Amino acid sequence: MPNTESSRKSLRQTKTRRARNAKRKDTLKVLLKKTRLLISEKKKEELKALMPEIQKTLDKSAKVKIIKTNKARRTKSRIEKAITKI
Repeated sequence: MPNTESSRKSLRQTKTRRARNAKRKDTLKVLLKKTRLLISEKKKEELKALMPEIQKTLDKSAKVKIIKTNKARRTKSRIEKAITKI
C-alpha cells in the first residue's frame, strides 16, 4: 500500500485510468468484431451506416493512445477497402 498522500492519489488515478482505457478498448474490439461480421455477411448498407462510428472510435482511441495512430489509419483503410470490394 502507498504510504504518502501523493502516492495514494497516484494509485487512485491509475485505477480510474485503467478502467477508462479498458472500457474504450473493449468498445473498440466489439465494434471491430461487428464490422468483420457484417463484411463476411456482405451487408454493404449497414457497413456504410456504421462507418462514421467506426472512424470516430478509432480516431478517439488513437488520440488517447489506446492504439497507435498508424494502426487506426490502417484499420480504417482496410475496412473501406473491404466495403468497396463487396
